[in-house]
Amino acid sequence: MTLEPLLHASPIIQIHAAVAVIALVLGALQLFRRKGDAAHRALGRSWVVLMAIVAVSGLFIWTIRIWGPFSPIHLLSIFVLVMLWRGVAAARRRDISRHMKTMRGTYFFGLIITGLLTFIPGRRMYFVAFGLDGATPMKVAGFVVVLLAVAGIFALLMRWRTTPRGRAFVVTH
Repeated sequence: MTLEPLLHASPIIQIHAAVAVIALVLGALQLFRRKGDAAHRALGRSWVVLMAIVAVSGLFIWTIRIWGPFSPIHLLSIFVLVMLWRGVAAARRRDISRHMKTMRGTYFFGLIITGLLTFIPGRRMYFVAFGLDGATPMKVAGFVVVLLAVAGIFALLMRWRTTPRGRAFVVTH
């Protein structure tokens, strides 16, 4: 792993990547902690701002060009902005179920899925993960182990619920 490809990237890519990592960590924290208190609201507002920065900065990254300077990845930025608006609106209406589903979906699709797409061979994060010389079997195996660990943690997060007796893993059928 090397940060050299990011250090030599344009400032918009550097900002995009740094804010996305912060949003990834803060979003995971939000999924784990207690909901509805003042800290949840403050962290949530911060996460929404971070995600908006990620989405808007993503609109100005034009390394893949299909329609002029844009690509299908830019549609994800628009999706994230719409979902952030819908999630905040649901919270303000006190539709907590819709708020939770919208924000979890935004976290999953806007950060997890989109983030994994940045590791496609030839893209900048591919070179960050595997080095400038590319992938070797050991590097790929290590990367797959990390991805599986992240997927496992996320699967556990989706089962983690606050119950009247406290937090518990809930088995759904």
